[in-house]
Amino acid sequence: MWFFTDEEKELQKVCRDFAQNELAPYAQEHDEKETFNLKAFKKMGELGLLGITADPKYGGSGLGATAATIVMEEFGAVCASSTLSYLAHSILCVNNIQQNGSEEQKEKYLPKLISGEHIGCMGMSEPENGSDAIGIQTKAQQIGDEYEINGTKMWITNAQYSDIAYIYTRTGSEKKNLTTFILDKNNNEFTVGKPIHKMGMRASPTGELVFDKSRVPLSSRVGNEGDSTYHMMQNLEIERITIAGISLGIARSCVDQCVKYAKERKQFGKRIGDYQLIQKMISEMSTETEMMKHFLYSVAKEYDQGKKGPLIAAQVKLAIPKMATKIALDAIQLHGGYGYSREFPVERFLRDNKLNEIGAGTNEIMIMIIAKTLLGKEES
Repeated sequence: MWFFTDEEKELQKVCRDFAQNELAPYAQEHDEKETFNLKAFKKMGELGLLGITADPKYGGSGLGATAATIVMEEFGAVCASSTLSYLAHSILCVNNIQQNGSEEQKEKYLPKLISGEHIGCMGMSEPENGSDAIGIQTKAQQIGDEYEINGTKMWITNAQYSDIAYIYTRTGSEKKNLTTFILDKNNNEFTVGKPIHKMGMRASPTGELVFDKSRVPLSSRVGNEGDSTYHMMQNLEIERITIAGISLGIARSCVDQCVKYAKERKQFGKRIGDYQLIQKMISEMSTETEMMKHFLYSVAKEYDQGKKGPLIAAQVKLAIPKMATKIALDAIQLHGGYGYSREFPVERFLRDNKLNEIGAGTNEIMIMIIAKTLLGKEES
């Protein structure tokens, strides 16, 4: 993008090289075996990418949503699964602690998370409460100088590998009386339940977090009781912007694969790229991807400049993954039978991108947010 700083341009190059060398060669194998590329994840820490938005005094890069989106696009273009795990760690865990944690909590947790020594996750969704985040049922009750936590978190990215979990709990009977905690698995503050086997993002581990009379110190609480709703809504904006970057990377790779295939594949004695219908498909896919890029990075840049709010984040989250799914479907159609097989990566691109229409708020929730904001409807 024309407004990228020199630092952002260098970041883009570093991430593109890393993606080609450390992610692309192994993406298909990890997808097939449902295994996590832990080696590459640790190398992200060595490059200083795991704390992209965190303060440099804790080892972070001190950058913003634009930089984080660049990482998501470049990594997402070759291995969306690894990128989803990166997002869960760097945005859902590290950025949340950076934005909401106390100085003591930042000093305690961020350096090891940013270096890659520890892996983080965030626990919001539950078996009966996914889109209804305010309906959380995991309970935390203060007992003396500790809290006892009981409940289960579901669909948690990085669950099986996480040392640190940033979780939301209920601490009172009122609907919005939600409270945040930072928990350490190494102190037996949570356990991991069954792994979840998925259609896409198969190389990104997903599972349950289980709290069975888990005792945690008062120092694990983030802010005051009842602060979680603010913490949650604040971080959802940057999550929705950056997860759209994964979809942009997927769409870009779909176009690249289609251009390559159209130049090589022959039917009826000539390249399929010489047929006008194929040209139309590729031209539209390329144009749609360019539109996605300009929309996404304009919003990310404005976010970094202070223009924030649920509306534009929801619009980005609705439009870009939805368009990337359409592009991936077109890519499969253009490849014909090969597109439907695992000989080409476009089928993986489609399976992976579908998650981006569900995670961080479904398309339907994004529509509700947009409509409520534009029409001025108050929450009941």
